[in-house]
Amino acid sequence: MTAESGIEPRGGGEPAEPLFELPPELAIDTAVARRVMVGFIRNQLAQAGFGRTLLGLSGGIDSALVAYLAAEAVGPENLLCVLMPYRTSSSESVADARTVVDRLGCASDLIDISPIVDGYFGSDGRSGAGGPGALEASQLRRGNFMARARMCSLYDRSVTWGGLVVGTGNKTESLIGYSTLFGDSACAFNPIGDLYKSQVRQVAAAVGVPEAIIRKAPSADLWPGQTDEAEAGFTYPELDRLLFWMIDKRRTDEELAAMGFRASAIERVKRLVAVSEFKRQVPPVAKLGPRTTGVDYLYPRRRPGSAR
Repeated sequence: MTAESGIEPRGGGEPAEPLFELPPELAIDTAVARRVMVGFIRNQLAQAGFGRTLLGLSGGIDSALVAYLAAEAVGPENLLCVLMPYRTSSSESVADARTVVDRLGCASDLIDISPIVDGYFGSDGRSGAGGPGALEASQLRRGNFMARARMCSLYDRSVTWGGLVVGTGNKTESLIGYSTLFGDSACAFNPIGDLYKSQVRQVAAAVGVPEAIIRKAPSADLWPGQTDEAEAGFTYPELDRLLFWMIDKRRTDEELAAMGFRASAIERVKRLVAVSEFKRQVPPVAKLGPRTTGVDYLYPRRRPGSAR
């Protein structure tokens, strides 16, 4: 593997420290990717008749990159970044999100989702709307509820802001199902949905996302100390490489094994991709009539300037 050329300078002639690890097969032309994604944001808003957009800004690299791309696409005056911490969220996450807002010069809101979450699960031994059993809810269950509470808040704020919600999920998360349905996966459109996490880091460095955000361990910040890689059991570079050769290049299990991937990793990732397919598709509809939406009544979104 090789490292991206974005580096941190050191004094005294010491070797530069790589900003992040980038598998060579995942390297992309960042200028082209940037142009495509910025144009995509502009076109999606124009097609829907909107001039403004908003997103949930977590302090992580994915939402930070989307904020930079959106500000470039429509101007920071037309971008709203919404910070939605829970009471146990890392203070570093909020601080990093505020750094992005300050650098971009865009509008921002802070919505504390603690009353929403605690109102359902309860707190301090008192039951909430979810009943006594909700007090014993697992971290995963609470985390999914937090993700949906954030998206409810974001979509409600979209009404008063008058903009479309832009997605911040990357390709790695989508393929292995590391997202919450109707939570962080909900959006009107997603400019980085075809970038693996390693590529997100590469583009983020190119557009000027703060180095501290690029360097820190990715985390959904669903509970104290939670990190993506510890929870998944993979580092993003190795997971991205496996997904790239498995999905993009359509290599067989035997070919993947010959490339050095562990059989257990191949099997596990294949299963993650398979069981999360329902998250990547619109809900199936029971077909009764001659033309059924989502089945055989399919039209692309209207292009800007088209007569339809």
